[in-house]
Amino acid sequence: MDFLEQLNSVQREAVMYNDGPELVITGAGSGKTRVLTYKVAYLIQQGVPANNILALTFTNKAAREMKERIIQLVPPEAARYLWMGTFHHICARILRQEADKLGYTRDFTIYDTTDSKSLIKQICKERGLDEKVYKPSNVLARISAAKNVLESPEAYATNRDHMRQDRFDRLYDMADIYRLYQLKLKSANAMDFDDLLMLTCQLMQQFEGARAYYQNIFRYVLVDEYQDTNYAQYLIVKLLAEPENHVCVVGDDAQSIYSFRGADIRNILTFQRGYANARLFKLERNYRSTQNIVRAANSLIHKNEHQIYKEVYSEKEVGESLIVTPYMSDRDEAAGVAQQIARTKGSYEDIAILYRTNAQSRAFENELRRLNIPYRIYGGTGSTSVRRLRMLFVTSV
Repeated sequence: MDFLEQLNSVQREAVMYNDGPELVITGAGSGKTRVLTYKVAYLIQQGVPANNILALTFTNKAAREMKERIIQLVPPEAARYLWMGTFHHICARILRQEADKLGYTRDFTIYDTTDSKSLIKQICKERGLDEKVYKPSNVLARISAAKNVLESPEAYATNRDHMRQDRFDRLYDMADIYRLYQLKLKSANAMDFDDLLMLTCQLMQQFEGARAYYQNIFRYVLVDEYQDTNYAQYLIVKLLAEPENHVCVVGDDAQSIYSFRGADIRNILTFQRGYANARLFKLERNYRSTQNIVRAANSLIHKNEHQIYKEVYSEKEVGESLIVTPYMSDRDEAAGVAQQIARTKGSYEDIAILYRTNAQSRAFENELRRLNIPYRIYGGTGSTSVRRLRMLFVTSV
């Protein structure tokens, strides 16, 4: 258990507690991933078979990185059969075994976003609907939102809020499109990404034997980024963790940014009410940022109306002061930032500009080119190495 010595006292306590439901509230840069990784390693070291541990992550990349760290802490063969991955990945594995119970075959196809939009486009064409009104991306977003809260086509059709909004947007056939979309998916032996969650919930709710089987396999359930889970994901965790409720969820209610994808912040805020005798651990030490940055973040976070209170702190240097500069327009902002960079001595490689949307880059590019300042744009799904910056501009906060 030498690796436990690498943890601070709160991290160590959170890792070693495995007697019931557990909520680990983390501040930015507080070692969240390390706690999850070490907790899995600790369970394996305590004799829990790897195939009895389910670790749910937010991305496939996070799952790979965590598994790589775990096999550095325990013998690789001990971690070989660990269930670790995203909700969608784990649900797909379950459904490959159980699909026949739901009227599918085990070799079902998984539709990606492009496939789903094509099917919606086909349905609209068959019904003679205007594609400019029934834009496939918008229609798919509404269907996805319904599935995130486990709302079937029948329930959607009787939901007054949906009916009111659909009439306002002139989407009078929306409920029928959802119904036909599901029928065509099933007739093609296909599921979309949201079906992986919704049908897993359906499996666990309707088939007691299947639910008991997976509850017996998953004796310990760990969830990363719990603040970004939707209702379907909440219910999957709830159903799989019963009846022993050896569940550990890790997250930061102040970092919930995916409500537009169906994430429900109430999942983490009400965790202690949903699980009797749940233990709360707070990781409040920030190992990444200077004191000034942490204090500035705290001053904003403490204004949240609904939160699980924590006092994040840093023991690093005080650091330079933050400067807030208001601008009247995006062009003024880009010009001001570019001029400040031009006045700065040193290498441009030590300066970064963060913006919220890709559309904002044009104004900055225009101003940087005008002042002959070289730049490089990082975007898409690629990642860049993290390095210490001399100057950082955060726009449109």
